[in-house]
Amino acid sequence: MSTLDATRAELALVVLYLNKAEARDKICRAIQYGSKFLSDGQPGTAQNVDKSTSLARKVFRLFKFVNDLHALISPVPQGTPLPLVLLGKSKNALLSTFLFLDQVVWLGRSGIYKNKERAELLGRISLFCWMGSSVCSTLVELGELGRLSTSMKKLEKELKDSDKHKNEQYQAKLKKSNERSLALVKSAMDIVVAVGLLQLAPKKVTPRVTGAFGFVTSLISCYQVSNSTANFRLISSLLC
Repeated sequence: MSTLDATRAELALVVLYLNKAEARDKICRAIQYGSKFLSDGQPGTAQNVDKSTSLARKVFRLFKFVNDLHALISPVPQGTPLPLVLLGKSKNALLSTFLFLDQVVWLGRSGIYKNKERAELLGRISLFCWMGSSVCSTLVELGELGRLSTSMKKLEKELKDSDKHKNEQYQAKLKKSNERSLALVKSAMDIVVAVGLLQLAPKKVTPRVTGAFGFVTSLISCYQVSNSTANFRLISSLLC
């Protein structure tokens, strides 16, 4: 492959990634929380970037609550335990509520909705909903990882006379386990971010801690968005 062809392939990779609105939102999120980490809540350029990026991100999330509303009323995979079903549906309901209320916050901060006190109150309620959805997501991932671990151990016993790493079914379960482990880390860290934004423990979860955790979860989200696109993975394999 020539240098020009390699450059074209790399640019195609970037274009494919940036064409996703979700990817742009997560990049902006990384900028937002990176700025929060740098500012540590103190006035200045970094704090201005934090606030302006936070407002800009809300535009990316307009009507996004429909996604989780659809997931809320959609059937779950057969065989899913009832507790995980209830936790998953609670997560969808809370996240959809957060995204819906977040639109009112955007209307208030942009000056369209004039009742600033109510907008701030709804903004705080929306953050509690997001924290609740992160807690539900954490519990769901723990439960699903437990189920995966059990099924993998069962498969290992069946494959005791052969190399399990060459088995496609085992590899698929292992990959799924890694993805859920990463999602678990992200959800757990997002709980800390929510605590910081709500200032529930201001002495321990400072703006700098909130920014650090938010920046890490943003990078995880960026990776998850890229990993969810089959074409992205295909081009990546060609470049490697």
